[in-house]
Amino acid sequence: MSTLRYAFFLGCIMPNRYPGLESSIRRVFKELGIELVDMKGASCCPAPGVARSFSFDAWLTLAARNLSIAEEMGLDVVTGCNGCYATLREVSHEYHAKERIREKVNSYLSQIGRSFNGKIQAKHVLEVLYFDIGVENLKKFIKKQLNLRAVVHYGCHLIKPSNKRPWMESVERPRFFDELVEVTGAKSVDVKDKYMCCGAGGGVRSGVIDVALDITREKIENAYASKADCIVNACSFCHLQFDLGQVEINKARNTSYSMPIIYYTQLLGLAMGFSPKELGLHQNFISVEPLLKKIGTA
Repeated sequence: MSTLRYAFFLGCIMPNRYPGLESSIRRVFKELGIELVDMKGASCCPAPGVARSFSFDAWLTLAARNLSIAEEMGLDVVTGCNGCYATLREVSHEYHAKERIREKVNSYLSQIGRSFNGKIQAKHVLEVLYFDIGVENLKKFIKKQLNLRAVVHYGCHLIKPSNKRPWMESVERPRFFDELVEVTGAKSVDVKDKYMCCGAGGGVRSGVIDVALDITREKIENAYASKADCIVNACSFCHLQFDLGQVEINKARNTSYSMPIIYYTQLLGLAMGFSPKELGLHQNFISVEPLLKKIGTA
C-alpha cells in the first residue's frame, strides 16, 4: 500500500485531556502506512458551536489560519475530533462557495502575512480509514477478532450538515461507522436513540452542565439496556463527555455507572494487536478492564 500523508490537526481536548486517543491514532495510522505530519503553530479550531455563535469572523479567520498551515505543508488535514472536523470542513466549504468569504478570509490573514487558497481538504480520521484505506483493506490488518457488543456513537458534527459531509448515505441512519467497528469482530448492537447527541456539544456542557449530564446519563442507560460491553466513539469531546461525564454523574447523583468508553482507533488497535497501554486505554477515568478481560487482553 502506498504511503498516504496528512497534516495532523490535534485540536485541544486530545493533547490536553486524552493523549491516549492521539497515541492510538498515531500507532494505527503508522501500521496502515499513513504518515501524520505535525502542524507547527496550529491553534484551537475554534469550536463550531461556541466560537461561531459569538463571532463568525473570528471563527472563520482562526480556522482559515489553521487550514493555511496545512496548505503551506502541501497536505490535506486530518483530525480525530468531530468539532474540529466541522469547523475546518465547513470553513473550507464556505471559502469555495462564496466570493465574499474568500475576500474576508484573505483580508484578515494578510494582516499576519498569511493566505489561504482552498487547495486542500479537511478530513476526519474515519473518512481516511473508510475511503482512503477501505473496509476490505482494513480487514487484512486484523490479528484478533474482538468478541464484543458495542454501541456505536457517531456524534452530531460527524454526519451533519449532510451537504457538507462526504458519507453519501442516509444522514438519519448511516452505517459507515458500524461497518468500521464490525471490521474488528465487534457487533454493533441496536440501541435506543443511537444518533442522539452525547450532551456536550453546542456549548451545553460549558453552559448548562446538568442538562449535558442528563443527556449523557440517558445514553449510558440505553447502552446498558442493549447489553453493550462498551460505547465506541470517534470524537475526543464525545469521549470526554461519556468517560468523565460518568464520573460527574456518579458524584452528583450517587450512582455507579461504569460503562467502558473506547475511541475507534483504540478498538481497531486492539484488533490489530497493540497493547492497551500503547493505545492509552489506561488514561480513561472509567476502567476498561471488563472489556479487556472479555477479549482476553487484561
